[in-house]
Amino acid sequence: MNDNIQTIHFEHRSTNFNRLKGRLESSVGKAIGDFNMIEEGDTVMVCLSGGKDSYTLLDILLTLQKRAPIDFKIVAMNLDQKQPGFPADVLPNYLKNLGIEHHIETQDTYSIVKEKIPEGKTTCSLCSRLRRGIIYKIAGELGANKIALGHHRDDMVETLFLNMFFGGKLKAMPPKLVTDKGDHVVIRPLAYCAEKDIARYARGMEFPIIPCNLCGSQENLQRQNIKQMLHDWEREYPGRTQTIFTAMQNVKPSHLLDGELFDFKGIKVGDKVDEGDIAFDMGE
Repeated sequence: MNDNIQTIHFEHRSTNFNRLKGRLESSVGKAIGDFNMIEEGDTVMVCLSGGKDSYTLLDILLTLQKRAPIDFKIVAMNLDQKQPGFPADVLPNYLKNLGIEHHIETQDTYSIVKEKIPEGKTTCSLCSRLRRGIIYKIAGELGANKIALGHHRDDMVETLFLNMFFGGKLKAMPPKLVTDKGDHVVIRPLAYCAEKDIARYARGMEFPIIPCNLCGSQENLQRQNIKQMLHDWEREYPGRTQTIFTAMQNVKPSHLLDGELFDFKGIKVGDKVDEGDIAFDMGE
């Protein structure tokens, strides 16, 4: 009897996991198609940090590569920043077992960050700049024209609020961009994926997660505050994060205030304006 119950539970978990996997694959495939992220002959360098997002990104891309109607190459890359206690063997062993092309780059950015940033101050900005420069350099050496990062839907929504609250800009995180020098295109194939789905998938796959210890928890980071705000909203109003994300794809410049995006000065009687005066305005 107990064996039968365990079998039913296993099959139920297996079915749910397969649905989750299918949903993630569909979301990644749609993002790639919507934004033309990967094309015939591309070499995509997937940046693998050891976190749940990048593991999921690599896994889903490898799955989609097998049935894609185009031919493209995937190479995984990890930057070992020489953080104290970083298990340097985990990712090389994982990638060797996968049997895919990979590159491990060792650069002691940890010492630079700790030297430049006073104790108690957040380190993410400098760490990110150093990491970005190294990633671009390695992409060039590996012949990769596309650089895939593991940012997801929730990262994009959080960035929107960070820029609004602290930068005075209506700006988020793009699904695709060209690097400053124009040498590479950065893509975010997880753009349509919810963080909670990625976390569930990573647990189910039992990826060997490596936490980032460079900055500690840095609980005072504004991004953590924004994440908590969105988490509280989502708990009280389920689906709100997705609604905000949908709004980011449905922008109406005629109902904002940026004169560079819409010619407010030139509006005159008889002009047709997108959505006219039927937008969500102040109530009577």
